[in-house]
Amino acid sequence: MTETAKTVGRRERKKAQTRQALADAAMRLFTERGFDRVGVRDVAEEADVAVTTLFKHFPCKEALVFDRDEGLETALVDAVRHRAPGRSVLAALREHLTQTYASVGDHTPGFAAFRALVEETPALQDYRHRMRRRHEVALAAAIEQETGAPQGDVRVAALSRFAMESISLLHGREDPRRTLAEIFDLLEHGWTERPAG
Repeated sequence: MTETAKTVGRRERKKAQTRQALADAAMRLFTERGFDRVGVRDVAEEADVAVTTLFKHFPCKEALVFDRDEGLETALVDAVRHRAPGRSVLAALREHLTQTYASVGDHTPGFAAFRALVEETPALQDYRHRMRRRHEVALAAAIEQETGAPQGDVRVAALSRFAMESISLLHGREDPRRTLAEIFDLLEHGWTERPAG
């Protein structure tokens, strides 16, 4: 390994550590005091960095809570782009969302506090909504590119919307994995009436 590669590797590790320290400090302060009672200066001080450093890593205060935003979008798009030959987009999305979201719940360390913080903070709910719409647009673009569908195809837009909205239906469900399976069965096979009783 060259000295340049070592330096770049070290620099990237340092950036990742700083980013994580900021996100951890933010969650700690937000859950202790409430999102609206904590400023970016408080978070920067808690993480022992300058406010300008904070903004190099996060564009706004809300982004500190959703620190995995970029990685989640990349993984979502990659699930479509790098699926196995012959595997459908729908199957790839089902598998990816199940692996990414169905195992996360109140039993996951820190998740209950994260969810409570978001649910009690309108600014975070709004940010989450905008984030999911961005992911939806990126997913639709990937599906169009991979399937050759025309730009703006309503079927692609619907699939992308349903995939992203399926995440919000998992909260509070006893079996999130089964919930996702039912959602994707509906997408794949359509609506069928269940017998009453």
